[in-house]
Amino acid sequence: MTLDRRTVMASFAGAVALAPFLAIETAMARAGPPASDPHDRLTAVPGLKMHGDEQVAMLLYPGFTALDLVGPHYFFASMMGATVHLVTNGVDLAPVASDLGLAIAPTMRMADAPRDLTVLFVPGGSRGTATAMRDRATIDFIADRGVRAKHITSVCTGSMLLGAAGLLRGKRATSHWVARPVLAEFGATAVDARVVTDGNVTTGAGVSAGLDFALALVAQLRGRPYAEALMLQAEYAPEPPFPGGTLATTPQAVADGMAGIFAPLAEQYRAAARALR
Repeated sequence: MTLDRRTVMASFAGAVALAPFLAIETAMARAGPPASDPHDRLTAVPGLKMHGDEQVAMLLYPGFTALDLVGPHYFFASMMGATVHLVTNGVDLAPVASDLGLAIAPTMRMADAPRDLTVLFVPGGSRGTATAMRDRATIDFIADRGVRAKHITSVCTGSMLLGAAGLLRGKRATSHWVARPVLAEFGATAVDARVVTDGNVTTGAGVSAGLDFALALVAQLRGRPYAEALMLQAEYAPEPPFPGGTLATTPQAVADGMAGIFAPLAEQYRAAARALR
């Protein structure tokens, strides 16, 4: 067979173009079978439970604080295999407005929520929490699901609702700094901390503490490595622009002013707690 110059040059160019790929294929063959995929490597981390079947009920009521719920919801819903229910205390599945107007759509009514829960979660609010403390159906739901739930939890003033349902008696717990002193009305011991776990009760302090709370609970449910993986997924590495966020670290004039503004709300919680007796 006769090959002209053009055919030879085209064949040579093709071989040159394929050379890098042939080199890679040869190197891979010498290296042996490929390493396990990233999912398998993560699964192999000691102490990490990759899959689960948790049933999580997160309560919605008018006037709840959205960030109390949304932060924990992100981490709970990120657990592979977990089912997260957004449970309304309303008569239908209409969106429930938060204290600042952000509305969240529930997925079920209280009557339809699973009876046996892995996690019962209650967010806080402001005046909405005080109103919910006086709503018999809401308190009965929390009390009923709470006695069987593996984990009874809250963030911010959600602990006022746990207390109203009788779930904090004899327990160490925390809440938003405005409401923390009211915990004694429910027979609880108030603790000034971001997250407090006593037995199967885990409570978080005010609003942003919901992120810390949720990671701590994920670590209980799936192991610390799983919580660390979700922490990285969310890039949760807070760096506040300046010190503050607690009564002890906020300038005195600001702290005193805020305490005065919120004093009537704290009294509403206290009055509701005493009325329950």
